[in-house]
Amino acid sequence: MSGTVGLDRDVASVVDSGSCSGCGACCLIDTGLQMGLDESGYLRPTRVSSPGTVASATRAQVREFRATCPGRTVASPNPVGARRDPIVGSYVAAWAAWATDPQFRHRGSSGGVLSALSAWLVEQGEVARVVGAAASPADPSRTVTVSITSRSEALLSAGSRYAPVGNAASAHALASDSAFLGKPCEASAVRALSGQRGTGPGYVLSFFCAGTPSQLATDSLVHHIGVGPDEPLTDLWYRGRGWPGSFTAVAPSGTYAASYDDSWGKHLGPTMQWRCKICPDGVGESSDITAADFWKVDERGYPVFTESAGRSALLARTPKGHQAVLRAISEGVIEVEPMDVGDLVRTQPFQRTRRRLLAGRLTGSLLGGRRIPRYRGFGLLRLALSTPRRSLRSARGSRRRVRAGER
Repeated sequence: MSGTVGLDRDVASVVDSGSCSGCGACCLIDTGLQMGLDESGYLRPTRVSSPGTVASATRAQVREFRATCPGRTVASPNPVGARRDPIVGSYVAAWAAWATDPQFRHRGSSGGVLSALSAWLVEQGEVARVVGAAASPADPSRTVTVSITSRSEALLSAGSRYAPVGNAASAHALASDSAFLGKPCEASAVRALSGQRGTGPGYVLSFFCAGTPSQLATDSLVHHIGVGPDEPLTDLWYRGRGWPGSFTAVAPSGTYAASYDDSWGKHLGPTMQWRCKICPDGVGESSDITAADFWKVDERGYPVFTESAGRSALLARTPKGHQAVLRAISEGVIEVEPMDVGDLVRTQPFQRTRRRLLAGRLTGSLLGGRRIPRYRGFGLLRLALSTPRRSLRSARGSRRRVRAGER
């Protein structure tokens, strides 16, 4: 079997099993692959040209793919000097934080911290660019990978994009003069591929992620809130411009919006791809710096989405990330307060529940006949044993859904 055929077979196996996250890293391994939306509205790799390399080179590509694709394997890192929480992973230090620049704080999804850090890194010359994501200039309902090289570009890319994008496919994703900002699966792939090649971005930044919805859900939601079926959009954002902010579409006929609770809870979230439902790391463990919404909670411990000034939880996961955050604080880029990681866990019921029940969900998927990725170092079995009845119910439910053909 040639290496190219082997790689195509491995990629197809990940896609066909529903384990593809759409991160795009396989396109760095083989430039003959390209990411595109499939008929269900998810980003998937397809072969567009032959790499034209010798068999020995493509065998190396197969090895890289098997060691780095999040649809095959994800490892929980254990940085030197870090503490570990079973839900949020390893961290050197943790804070509640927000951007001191009011524009970044307002436009960001929570406290604007990652956007402010992105602008600061490029303005200080620590990196030449930050690989991130933003609305497509041609069609703001689509999300594209961008290179952030200025404060204005960082502002334009501020705010969450609850839609498919593959930042790990960027030609700059592994460049040593870049910082990489992406979903946890993208961060994992970039970190793993950097380990394989011995070179990678200067910093890896990530955020807490609930999952990637279908692009079709965005299209449907735009029309649901009142935009005409043939009406072009001039702007669209999912979060930000307030905290939590509203899903907002701007068209010639007006501005249309839906609350965060309605847009995510009723339209976008239910279309989350299968790989996200079995994700061991929605908290960005492979990054140097991770940010998350630091919600206020009600008496039941569930987030309260009342509009207020944005506030992020900020985790420095590596010594390098820790030093960068301390410099940003000293230079007035961000403001911080002490934060207990236990408080963060309490404000993130989705991440808490998903990780605790994941071993059961994976077991049920296997029993239902579905291939699953290999996850190492996350302590999933220990977490499952802390809630054995719920884990058993999760296993039974997953087995039933897999056998019923859910994707």
